Amino acid sequence: MCLIVFAWQQHPALPLLMAANRDEFHARPASGATYWEDSPEVLAGRDLQAGGTWLGVSRSGRIAAITNIRDPAAGDRSALRSRGELTHNFLAGGASPETYLAEIADRIGDYQGFNLLVGDRQSLWYLHGNAADKTPPRALAPGIYALSNAALDVPWPKVRRAREQLHNALQGHDAPDHDALRSCLGDRSLADAQALLEQNLDGEMARQLSAQFIVTEHYGTRCCTTLRQHAHGLLEFQEQRFDARGELAGSDTFELNTQNPD
Repeated sequence: MCLIVFAWQQHPALPLLMAANRDEFHARPASGATYWEDSPEVLAGRDLQAGGTWLGVSRSGRIAAITNIRDPAAGDRSALRSRGELTHNFLAGGASPETYLAEIADRIGDYQGFNLLVGDRQSLWYLHGNAADKTPPRALAPGIYALSNAALDVPWPKVRRAREQLHNALQGHDAPDHDALRSCLGDRSLADAQALLEQNLDGEMARQLSAQFIVTEHYGTRCCTTLRQHAHGLLEFQEQRFDARGELAGSDTFELNTQNPD
């Protein structure tokens, strides 16, 4: 389970504001956000088991993020290609968001189900990569969106809360800072059982995963990444990492001049 909330073209000085929680098994190895030695233009955390990333940016202002699709009936399809390469290949490549997603849409059967966001300084695109329910990529209109492990804006309780929280954060005089963005995904309380049933989510595991910020012994929120993309080209990237108790284990902040990358 993962959770992303973002505002696209909702603030005149900050065309993109984003917060994203990465939820994963604590035993799965990963490295914190840094520039990759084998792809120096890419800034992202890295899954050390499969080699890809869940969210990253590039020096030229490209942005990519992915979540898995929750599908308990899909079975074991571990032999398929890693979904983490979908984000990396966009960040390291030069294709437009539209062209890139069109190519991926033609071969979504190569991957287990996914939701993929890719964008640059001009546009933001979304693909619901579900081989059983194919939909074309689409450019996102200005708005506030949230995404977990179903399609974009499916109103799971934590998704609905995240959108409401970001909407409220944008009502203030100042644009949300990194702390305010993180707070949109920081609720550790579990959803009401009836609210989960209304979204066809049932059982104790679904309830444990219904928190925005998940804390369990073996699985939980490993990191929270926040982005602030400025209209003049500056891109702020901040990552906070957490241990199995949900306590802060590390933090890094980067600033990229995407108008004139060096």
